[in-house]
Amino acid sequence: MRYCNLLRNISNWPLYLKVKFDLARHDPLRFTTRQGVRIEVPRRLLQTFKEIFMDECYMKDLAFPLPENPTILDIGANAGYFSLFALSRFRGARVFSFEPIPANFRLLERNRDLNPGLPWFCVPKAVAGRSGDLILAFDGGDDFTTSATVMGGDSGQKDRIRVPAVTIPEILDEHGLKRCDLLKMDCEGAEYGILYHCPPDVLARIDRIAMEVHGGPGADQNIDSLEAFMQKEGFATRQRPVGMLSAWRGEKSDG
Repeated sequence: MRYCNLLRNISNWPLYLKVKFDLARHDPLRFTTRQGVRIEVPRRLLQTFKEIFMDECYMKDLAFPLPENPTILDIGANAGYFSLFALSRFRGARVFSFEPIPANFRLLERNRDLNPGLPWFCVPKAVAGRSGDLILAFDGGDDFTTSATVMGGDSGQKDRIRVPAVTIPEILDEHGLKRCDLLKMDCEGAEYGILYHCPPDVLARIDRIAMEVHGGPGADQNIDSLEAFMQKEGFATRQRPVGMLSAWRGEKSDG
C-alpha cells in the first residue's frame, strides 16, 4: 500500500526509488504531487515525508471523508509536509499551519514559497492550552528538529527556547473560522493541554482530529486518557499501537 500511495500522490515517484537504492545523492530532494504541488525534502526528513505521503498516517483512520473546501489546522507543522499533502489532496482546502521552532519554520516558509497562490497560512507560533510564552526543549545542534517538546525535564533534549503560543479558541476567532473540518496535531506532548483546556463549545466546532500522542509524566498524559476524554466530548475514536489517535463526530467506529 505504501508504494501504491507513492504512485498515487507523487508524479516524480522514481526519485524516491533512486534515493532508496542510492542512485540519487543530491540534497535536498524535490518532489511534485500529481496536482502540481512542489515539496522540498532534506534527506534527514525523508522519513517524515514517507509517513505522510506513503503511509498517509493521519488520514487512514478517519471514518468520514472531508467535505469540499475543508478548513484544516496543522499544529506542529514542522516543514509543512502534512499541509502540502492536504492542499494537494483537497484542492479547495484552506490550511493554517503552526510551527514555533525558527529553523523548522524556515523550511515551512521555503515550501510555501515554492507554491505561491495556495490558500496556506503559516504562523510562527506554538499552540497550547493557554496563550503566552512557552518553553520548549529541543536539540539545538540540528538544523531542524522533529521533537521539540513541552516536556523539558523528561525529554532528554538539552536546549531550550521561549516561543509565543496561542490557543485553539484564539486561532478560530482571529481567522474568523466557524468550524474546523480537520485538526492535525504532532506537537510532542502539547496535545494534552491543547485539548484538556479547550472549552467544550469550541471542541464542538471541530469535526475531525488526527494526532500523534506522546506519553507524559502526568496521570492523564497517555493515549488511553486522551481517548477517554475525546469520547466524553462526543467523539468516536480509534487508536493505533504506534501512538496515533483519530477522533471524529458521528457513528462509532466498528474497529
